[in-house]
Amino acid sequence: MSMSGTRRPLIAGNWKMNGSLDGSRRLVEQLARGIDHDAAEMLICPPFVYIDRAREWLGGTAISLGAQNLAAVEGSGAYTGEVSGAMLRDLGCRYVIVGHSERRTLYGDSDPVVVEKFRAAQAQGLVPILCVGENLDQRERGETEKVVAAQVAAVIAKLGIAVFANAVIAYEPIWAIGTGRTASPGQAQEVHAMIRALIAKHDAIIAAPLRILYGGSVKGSNAADLLCQQDIDGGLVGGASLDAADFLKIFGAAAR
Repeated sequence: MSMSGTRRPLIAGNWKMNGSLDGSRRLVEQLARGIDHDAAEMLICPPFVYIDRAREWLGGTAISLGAQNLAAVEGSGAYTGEVSGAMLRDLGCRYVIVGHSERRTLYGDSDPVVVEKFRAAQAQGLVPILCVGENLDQRERGETEKVVAAQVAAVIAKLGIAVFANAVIAYEPIWAIGTGRTASPGQAQEVHAMIRALIAKHDAIIAAPLRILYGGSVKGSNAADLLCQQDIDGGLVGGASLDAADFLKIFGAAAR
């Protein structure tokens, strides 16, 4: 059996800035009704304002709760508009996404900021999902490996390799987000294997169980081909996570 057999897949839904109170409730209820196995873990990351309600709707279901971002500082203070990891933890969040490409490109979350958010997440009891990935120019110039390795190395350089014992990595080729383009299963597997090898170079024991998710236009129609790759341990799903049937189809593919 491959090493991937020991890693429980994680299917994470990043709702981004979508939904209404009523629509979000219906979505959570449909997901909770539709889960028929525990071979994989399901995670939803609603907008901040719906997290508390989502916890209510989830009730005793097995669905995990997470957030899309957090402040790069611990504790509390004069940070207007920010939300701390401790607050998220208070609301039942277990995970938080850090360094999503939209945060990096639209809001200037540089590597040093992402590293601080990663550190703050763990310090406040959350599991960070570190997003890494290259844009189309970088891929066409053959720089995928260099760009992705640098994003992972930024965390290792500042925080050490041990932090990855309690983290998730998500590889998201930026050119495949919301564009309908997807990396082929082979292209995705290649980058996932490179990321695991990079971690293993520092510590093979941490690398083996580390879950590395694929996040580039994952849909019900392509999930099975992606998730059967040896180093792809789940998906960070955008648009398709807002459609209960499609998200459940991806979740179903993870069980196989």
